[in-house]
Amino acid sequence: MGKHADPDTLLLRMPSLRAVKAFVAAAKYESFTRAAEALCVTQAAISRQIRELEAFLGAQLFVRVGRAVELTPAGAIFFEAAQMSFVNIAQAADRIRSTPVHKHVLTLCCSPAFSAFWLSHHLPEFRANNPDIDLNLVATQNFVNMEPGVEPDIIISKIPKVAEGYKSYPLCHDVIYPICTPLFLEQHPDINTLEGIRDAALLNLSPIGRSGVAEHVDWGVWFAFQNIDLDERPACAPPILNANDYSLIINMVLSHQGIALGWNQLVEGMLERGVLVQPVKQQMTLRNSLHYLACRENAVDDEVGSRVRDWILSKFER
Repeated sequence: MGKHADPDTLLLRMPSLRAVKAFVAAAKYESFTRAAEALCVTQAAISRQIRELEAFLGAQLFVRVGRAVELTPAGAIFFEAAQMSFVNIAQAADRIRSTPVHKHVLTLCCSPAFSAFWLSHHLPEFRANNPDIDLNLVATQNFVNMEPGVEPDIIISKIPKVAEGYKSYPLCHDVIYPICTPLFLEQHPDINTLEGIRDAALLNLSPIGRSGVAEHVDWGVWFAFQNIDLDERPACAPPILNANDYSLIINMVLSHQGIALGWNQLVEGMLERGVLVQPVKQQMTLRNSLHYLACRENAVDDEVGSRVRDWILSKFER
């Protein structure tokens, strides 16, 4: 005898998906007739499905305006949720249908900054050498409480034990130093000293909204490490810009708007290409914390998972 399943309250509370599909089409086209044409059914079928949905919800969803229909307040609430759900379902179906059987899909999760500045620099090489692997990249700052359905094979973060079922490998310490463009340094030669940098146009990474990140280093912390008091900036110094988006700060640096702190693993490629420079040699190394690569344990021995893992580890060996 099969195992008895308890009633699923969530599924029992769900209306008919066929009725919801008819509703979404009618709301999108503001017409039962056009909805019927789009779904290749009769107008009577659309009307019947919407009547059944309204009866299920106990609310009117449409009002007639001439030959068209408009959503009621209740209909607008339901359309917003239903439309987004159908978009998610359609996109997931497209990913499944469009993935060739010989392709291997691996989900990699990391911070937006790591994705923008490290992965974007190294991915062309990986994709050229691994054409049979499709990487699904998920950028987030919240590695502990991810969205439902996000189950990464590999996570790159500063959390030693990101979740059960993952094996962690150390990648690197944070090495942090000032960065600017060669043009900005040429225009402001006085920033070749710590005091000159302190008094210059500083672009500061704010901790606001970054609670999911480990320790935070801003200009105040960095200067204190160098025994420099940021509060001693003269009144005539340019205002400090604060932003919690590292991509914005780097883009402002690249457009010669000021000096920012550079995390070595993120900016070393731009330094090597000469796009950025270090106006001073002083730096700060956080030796009490590391970045980690966390690999799902069932992917450790998987040929594809181990290939991606070993490729990332090889980039940090030096």
